[in-house]
Amino acid sequence: MDRLDAMHLFVRIVDLASFTKAADELQLPRASVSLAVQQLEARLGVRLLQRTTRHVSPTVDGQSYYLRCQQILQDVEEAEGACGGGMLKPRGKIRVDLQGTQALHFILPHLGEFHARYPDIELEIGLGDRFIDLVREGIDCVLRSGEPKDSSLVGRRVALLAQVTCASKAYLRRRGQPHTLDEFKTHDAVNYLGANGRSLPFEFLVQGQKRAVQLRGPVSVNSAYAYTACCLAGMGFVQVPRYHVQAHLHSGELCEVFPEWAPAPMPVWVLYPHARHLSPRTRVFIDWVAECMGRAA
Repeated sequence: MDRLDAMHLFVRIVDLASFTKAADELQLPRASVSLAVQQLEARLGVRLLQRTTRHVSPTVDGQSYYLRCQQILQDVEEAEGACGGGMLKPRGKIRVDLQGTQALHFILPHLGEFHARYPDIELEIGLGDRFIDLVREGIDCVLRSGEPKDSSLVGRRVALLAQVTCASKAYLRRRGQPHTLDEFKTHDAVNYLGANGRSLPFEFLVQGQKRAVQLRGPVSVNSAYAYTACCLAGMGFVQVPRYHVQAHLHSGELCEVFPEWAPAPMPVWVLYPHARHLSPRTRVFIDWVAECMGRAA
């Protein structure tokens, strides 16, 4: 194993906190991984990793070496990409995680266009809203709604999505349409559970001031698909990006309330690890996602 291969192996062991996971990911025998690290430590003359039966973590020297390795590997990748006009034709695999409804509406229908533009880039796409440790899971970037809360991530805002408050026609026929926020407080909601397990309040902009209203409801969900499905089933109000329910609003299945007090648009971000320099392939993917979101939002 040459030095660059050993550096790459070491970086993945630290990222995954596991010899076994790194071996599986790189399709190497577990014994070869252990031997490579032993040889690396012997050559450097320092201990790089603390090992227990369940966990692997870098020593102080190991953490310093890890950061240098990341930079060196990135520099090598960019240098190779620059040769022969390679910066114009990025190549390699990108692992991304996209919010499900946004991916289905804005991104996935146009993947053929991305492939035609960048035929040498391979995409591995996950869909979901769950918290992801990008470094440990080897994810290059994620598409997420709301303002970023993880200080270890940086990124680019790619869209502002208009939001709507609505309920099904059947629900409003049964309960009546609210005309004030005090009346609204007496209604049911399909409550959406945030990452902390708590239901998110409804938000309105009334004369430029944000008003938050928490409603009781017969059901709580943590999926955008379930959120809309429960609303269509007459379980109560929801507050969602307009694109997600536009067809139902157009058909009359769902009805909007308080359009004059619509909440602030929802920001959408592409996020990536703070310590990771963007590879050319990740950079062009983010540019393309911003293009897709911008023309369709």
